[in-house]
Amino acid sequence: MPDDPSSPNDGTTPPPASADGAIAASLTQIHSVLADLARTAGREHDRAAHRERVIDRLHEENGRLRHNELQAAFEPVRTSLYRLYDLVRRESERESADPAHTPTLLAAIAEELAEIIARTGVERMPVHEGDPFDPARHRPAGTHDVDDAALDGTVTTVRRTGFVRGEKVVRRAEVIVARTAADPVGGD
Repeated sequence: MPDDPSSPNDGTTPPPASADGAIAASLTQIHSVLADLARTAGREHDRAAHRERVIDRLHEENGRLRHNELQAAFEPVRTSLYRLYDLVRRESERESADPAHTPTLLAAIAEELAEIIARTGVERMPVHEGDPFDPARHRPAGTHDVDDAALDGTVTTVRRTGFVRGEKVVRRAEVIVARTAADPVGGD
């Protein structure tokens, strides 16, 4: 056998030329597929980076909108608080403080505060003496002994006003509840 410079020195026969072409074609195809895969991965990476930028921008916009909505919701309350501040300030600057005027002033402040609270969607809950005690709407602050059994379990005094938002009680009214005095043990 003549010496072929392309044949290996290990005594094996080289693959036929058609096998070299098939390997080269396969390598070219693998190279092409890998290049396409790299381009696709690059595009997906760019898309993911763009999505992240969009998400970050939307998150910032959402935060700004939320802040602005809160500020807008607080504006009527602030306006009412400004009026209340002016009322209290004006009264504090009066030359002569008439002690008889104090309950009227405090009642005016309480009314103004109730209006401010109402602007947040919460209203005063009406509770009157003689109303039946309702644990869902009333919080007992104590009891008052009564002789009339018909008054047992009714409200005798409202200590603190309750508040509702629609039908939901957000603060129960603090009340004194009537109870029938117990008969003495042993009787007559």
